[in-house]
Amino acid sequence: MNDRVIPWFVAIIACLLGACSEGAWNNPYPNGEKASNVIYSSFSERPKHLDPVRSYSSNEYQFIAQIYEPPLQYHYLARPYKLIPLTASQLPQVRYLDAAGRPVSRERHEAIAFSEYIVSIQPGIRYQPHPALARDTQGNARYLHLNAEDLKGVHVLGDFTMTGTRELTAADYVYQIKRIASPYLHSPIAGVMREYIVGFDAFREQVGARYGNSPKGVWQDLRDIDFAGLSVDDRYTYRIRIHGEYPQLVYWLAMPFFAPMPWEAEKFYSQPGMEERNITLNWYPVGTGPFMLTENNPNLRMVMEKNPNFHGEQYPVYGEPQDLENGLLDDAGKALPLVHKAVYSLEKENIPYWNKFLQGYYDASGVSSDSFDQAIQFGSQGDIQLTERMQAKDIQLETSVRTSILYMGFNMQDPVVGGFSERARLLRRAISIAVDYEEYISIFANGRGIPAQGPVPPGIFGNIEGEAGINPYVYDWVDGEPKRKDLGEARQLMAEAGYVNGIDQASGKPLVLYFDTPGAGPGAKAHFSWMRKQYQKLGIQLVIRATDYNRFQEKMRKGTGQIFQWGWNADYPDPENFFFLLYGPNAKARHGGENAANYQNLEFDRLFEQMKNIENGPVRLEIIREMTRILQRDAPWLWGHHPKAFSLFHSWYKNVKPNLMANNLLKYKRVDGELRDRKRAQWNRPNYWPLVILLLVLLVSFIPAAVGFYRREHGTLK
Repeated sequence: MNDRVIPWFVAIIACLLGACSEGAWNNPYPNGEKASNVIYSSFSERPKHLDPVRSYSSNEYQFIAQIYEPPLQYHYLARPYKLIPLTASQLPQVRYLDAAGRPVSRERHEAIAFSEYIVSIQPGIRYQPHPALARDTQGNARYLHLNAEDLKGVHVLGDFTMTGTRELTAADYVYQIKRIASPYLHSPIAGVMREYIVGFDAFREQVGARYGNSPKGVWQDLRDIDFAGLSVDDRYTYRIRIHGEYPQLVYWLAMPFFAPMPWEAEKFYSQPGMEERNITLNWYPVGTGPFMLTENNPNLRMVMEKNPNFHGEQYPVYGEPQDLENGLLDDAGKALPLVHKAVYSLEKENIPYWNKFLQGYYDASGVSSDSFDQAIQFGSQGDIQLTERMQAKDIQLETSVRTSILYMGFNMQDPVVGGFSERARLLRRAISIAVDYEEYISIFANGRGIPAQGPVPPGIFGNIEGEAGINPYVYDWVDGEPKRKDLGEARQLMAEAGYVNGIDQASGKPLVLYFDTPGAGPGAKAHFSWMRKQYQKLGIQLVIRATDYNRFQEKMRKGTGQIFQWGWNADYPDPENFFFLLYGPNAKARHGGENAANYQNLEFDRLFEQMKNIENGPVRLEIIREMTRILQRDAPWLWGHHPKAFSLFHSWYKNVKPNLMANNLLKYKRVDGELRDRKRAQWNRPNYWPLVILLLVLLVSFIPAAVGFYRREHGTLK
């Protein structure tokens, strides 16, 4: 055999065996980041709006809430949820005025015509580096007067070679509120704010008169257009004047809608040629927050890096009693953010994401139905546990009840299930008992939820726990917990309503009801089958009317549906944000509001108007109790359930505590990059022995041919 052949094979085998000790070859990230303080996550679809005036979805807030800073924020650890200053120097001061503009006390509710919120911001806060704020040596704006020639060779924001910054001012906050009111930017909260902020409609009319049809490429300069409800006292103080009282305004001041916008940024992006290059606010945000978006490639990844101009903030030094024990105060007082970079990779499917999470290439993960059985098991007492596989990887589980509700509603305008006759009430109560939401949660949500007793979720003021909070028309309190009433009671209610065994005693015909739903996607067949069985318990025939989403929306707007299923996520932690879903003037069919059941009870409406504008306390709680009792009696909804969120995270991912109100959570997170690197190497060590064995087999099979060749070359063959 040629003496060069064997060393060649030996070298290959040695190389492969050596590689086995080098760690993971499948690491999708640069080697330079192996042990660094970088967070790895994902996104499933490109955010449509990164402009805070228009953004209103969680996949967008994932980014912009780390970049933009409204004046207030929620304390990360404190519960109940607590508002604290972010860029503000303190919580807003509130003045109450009568119709003549004279100060009045808070106690004189009947005399309050206006509330004025005075917001003071901290001096010295600066924007992230950005071309819109760049200035030349003479102090003139560098990129605010561009032409087509200037944009040659410019394809992304990074192609502008100069950046600049400036101090945050109160006028920037006022400018953003004016943007909310602009008729051309279509802010989703404009309808809510116009009801409260003084001069909102008059401002819109002035903007429309000045800019007409608002052609693209024309900057709508809002600075000098008067807005009666807004004023700037000085460089760091501004005021918002609203009609009457609306205490919930402070919650809006913690949302990106009310983050500052430098007028230079809007002018910069409005220049001709920018939109064609996707150089817009919806693509490149500009803020004062701890992070800035440095890469926006929606077909691959999005990257946020620490803002070098960040004004600084400290990790909380207090929380709930158990936070210290859980290690959530290990970073108390440390400068934020705790990581310098966050990488979000595009993942359109759950399974690839899940597999990469198990390999250690994502730091945290939700639990989809596809992966639930791999991750979660239930103990003998029904307690939630991680599977042995998850425990072996030292994966952690965090659960929380979402501040949301999924419910089934009755159209109160419907002649059969709607209205306030005793017959209709009894029918709705019977159905409320028969539709077993405990079973629904078990089958369709893997046990991730709790049955609702009313509209207000746990964690929100007005949610009443224990026996005092149960819906007495649907549940009994047995052995320290709510127990759904026996089906026999539901059948008795049906008989009292004139529907013995589901037969209308007046007409002799079976009772047929209709469930309106948008579409019939994957899993819908099983869901619809379950729904029919629930109604069949009472002898009711349920007909599913599935349509496309637009047709369903039209039915809801016109009030022609009968029974439907819907949900609501809290915008802010206040019971008003849930009770308004049943407030008469918000009826969808009559007023275009969010009251999809078209419920209108005059006593409930009176209590709602009284409750919504007073502070949390015993008086407000008693009003809420009465409102809840009215709703439980009238049963315009099957109260459905409050979903539970399950989150998994690796042992190197620190400071994990569910905060269902805050969106700016990235700055609190920390990773142990060295531990992550070791775990990845351990879990992804390549197994090359099958390849080595194959090469050895090939080597052995090659020997006879090599020997024959050698002999021919040296004349030894006979």
